[in-house]
Amino acid sequence: MRIPLHPAGGREIAILSLAFGGPAVLFAVAAVGWGHAWCWLVAGLLALLWLGGLLFFRDPERTVPSGDGLLVAPADGRVVETVRLDEEPHVGGPATRLSIFLSVFDVHVNRSPCAGVVRSIQYQPGRFLDARDTRSGSLNEANTIVIAPDDPDAGLVVVRQIAGLIARRIVCTVKVGDRVRLGQRIGLIKFGSRTELVVAGHDAYEPAVRVGDRARGAVTIMARRTDAAQVAAAARTGNNPPRDEADAEASA
Repeated sequence: MRIPLHPAGGREIAILSLAFGGPAVLFAVAAVGWGHAWCWLVAGLLALLWLGGLLFFRDPERTVPSGDGLLVAPADGRVVETVRLDEEPHVGGPATRLSIFLSVFDVHVNRSPCAGVVRSIQYQPGRFLDARDTRSGSLNEANTIVIAPDDPDAGLVVVRQIAGLIARRIVCTVKVGDRVRLGQRIGLIKFGSRTELVVAGHDAYEPAVRVGDRARGAVTIMARRTDAAQVAAAARTGNNPPRDEADAEASA
């Protein structure tokens, strides 16, 4: 079975192949030639280390959910935080933040939570605290991608790639002005890390996940537009939202 790998991991994959893959083959050849069981053991251990390293850079295809007003997970991992912020500088006001911790066993590819245009990208040098530490979001090395969604009534959406204790290499594959699709690949954080999804306002979106939930990038729905936000958007555009049966009977 072929495992798709992210091209940004090319350097590390080459190093892993030289350090573990090549020696594994040599020990396997030696085991065949000499018949020593310990050679097979060493070859097997080296092969496991090599394959384990390759899995850090796996990049599986994902089926994006359909529907309006959805924000999908920007990364694989475990939801470790859902919090309302009084002020988020990248959206210019209050916001809601959903944070995902990526372990060394998770896929490390980052994806766009919505369709839109990349408005800004800001790199922040910093420390390398454990990504599970709540301080990592403000103190660690990070890259912040701000997206203006195609939905004109939705506020700005922010994806923050945060380096962790092991992950010290952030890759961003988009640039300012790029148009992104829902679930499109936008970067990679090598090894363990943290990814934050920040949406403008407290009432525009309703979180669809809770702390402790598992998320899959481009698949898991992280938040949905609230009914209030949809009604307000319809009022601004002059398109009345559909009424339920009780309202229809009352007006009959």
